[in-house]
Amino acid sequence: MTTDEKYMMRCLQLARCGRNGARPNPMVGAVIVADGRIIGEGYHIRCGEAHAEVNAFRSVKKEDEHLLPEATVYVSLEPCAHYGKTPPCADLIVSKGVRRVVVGCLDPFAKVQGRGIKRISEAGIEVKVGVLEEECQDINRSFFTYHSKKRPYITLKWAQTQNGFIDDCHRRLHISSPFTQMLVHKMRAENDAIVVGRITDECEHPQLNVRHWAGRSPHRYVLSCEMPISKIIDDCYRRGLLSLIVEGGRKTLQSFIDQQLFDCIRIETAPITVSDGTPAPLLPKELRMVSKEHWDNRDIVIYEKPVGC
Repeated sequence: MTTDEKYMMRCLQLARCGRNGARPNPMVGAVIVADGRIIGEGYHIRCGEAHAEVNAFRSVKKEDEHLLPEATVYVSLEPCAHYGKTPPCADLIVSKGVRRVVVGCLDPFAKVQGRGIKRISEAGIEVKVGVLEEECQDINRSFFTYHSKKRPYITLKWAQTQNGFIDDCHRRLHISSPFTQMLVHKMRAENDAIVVGRITDECEHPQLNVRHWAGRSPHRYVLSCEMPISKIIDDCYRRGLLSLIVEGGRKTLQSFIDQQLFDCIRIETAPITVSDGTPAPLLPKELRMVSKEHWDNRDIVIYEKPVGC
């Protein structure tokens, strides 16, 4: 790992601290390095408040301020160059007179898109872009999807038996354990919206909240003739909801798969078998497995679409 990669990894660690508070803004971490050591660091804590770069400069001790002209600023996402709820971070960096700036990835937001890099470069500061670029994009995949595809990042989620059924025709079936159910509520807290089908809503009356985890409950949708997939997607974009979980039955899940409207699929498999039930949706062939975990004797596998699909 190079020196630049090492400090960018620290930016990513810091960025994750803003997972819930920063939304709908991206998670961003910043580190200021001078004389071979970190003299300042920060992350975007909460939407509407100071960005990562501002918090990093604020953390520099008075006795280290003289080091700024020789410092390198590392930031996981391109510094903003526009006035929003806060002033432009690119202007702040320029005003501090640092020697060098290393950026993880460009910001896809229409008001940035390279303007921050240009502003810093035109001030005579050396700029390097693309250090751990994939990792920096991945941490904000919902943000990138929302701005590049004009829709939320969509995760399909279901739990199934070992022989591939999502329910039992003869009895109520609890596939998840209390612990894996808590993990689902954690996932809900990290996403902006959730949808189930009309039949699931009428028969099961799911709460779709985060009662087993701390955080905000996602905005609730019910798929129906009056609220089809296209309308839900458009409403999410209009409301600024960056991520959507689909937790419906087979028909609802398969309808998203058939329309290629998904980015991620999460499947929990329990060591249970049933003789008659609803088969789980069919997995698309182009998926790649990105993780597999084992909790409470259950496998949780996450798949993603390959880049470009």
